[in-house]
Amino acid sequence: MRVLLIEDDGAMVQSIELMLRSEGLNIYTTDLGEEGIDLAKLYDYDLIVLDLTLPDVSGFEVLKSLRLAKVQTPVLILSGNAIVEAKVKALGFGADDYMTKPFHKDELVARIQAVVRRSKGHSQSVITTGKLTVNLDAKTVQANGQNVRLTGKEYQILELLSLRKGTALTKEMFLNHLYGGMDEPEIKIIDVFICKLRHKLNAACGEHHIETVWGRGYVLRDPGGKDMGSYRAPTNNAQDLESVADQIT
Repeated sequence: MRVLLIEDDGAMVQSIELMLRSEGLNIYTTDLGEEGIDLAKLYDYDLIVLDLTLPDVSGFEVLKSLRLAKVQTPVLILSGNAIVEAKVKALGFGADDYMTKPFHKDELVARIQAVVRRSKGHSQSVITTGKLTVNLDAKTVQANGQNVRLTGKEYQILELLSLRKGTALTKEMFLNHLYGGMDEPEIKIIDVFICKLRHKLNAACGEHHIETVWGRGYVLRDPGGKDMGSYRAPTNNAQDLESVADQIT
């Protein structure tokens, strides 16, 4: 999950980064509202966490500008302003949730997960695809009621596919999701991760869930559906990269 944090308090930024990174989220930060607007327009984030008090423009103006620019990324306001009028104004400008400082880590994480789920069309923390269930809160995967053991990278891929179920995702999106622009390996490694993930899911429940959309990427769909594409065995080139995947998983 990719989160853009727009906050000018350095200590608060460090605290939130530690909280969210410990939950496996990728955090990108800026202390300026105008820069936050530009970043939100340029890049694909799952959520924006926005402070209302910024050194250049107010959080209200940031929120208003984003919505006028048709940026639909969900926004969670995180502010020390507990006045009801501020909450009503922020929600009226298009905020998806509002939290006041100080806050508890567990509540922040739970609200982030809930906002992102709702934005992707999932009201519950468990997403079911055929015989497969992904619990976004517990970060567990089950097939036919039995736990499926996945590596960290495999789970992150399946989580992203589940949150955007039915939507084709490019390899670049997976690479950005897994590494956030830091020490990224070659893009072919995504094929290897997908290959290994497919094998584990198929072995666990006997169903193919991940379709290859040739020339575009991969998509998660219910097995047996009319729009479910064919499954292709891994190429020799992907097999040659498996030892690399094992080292960086």
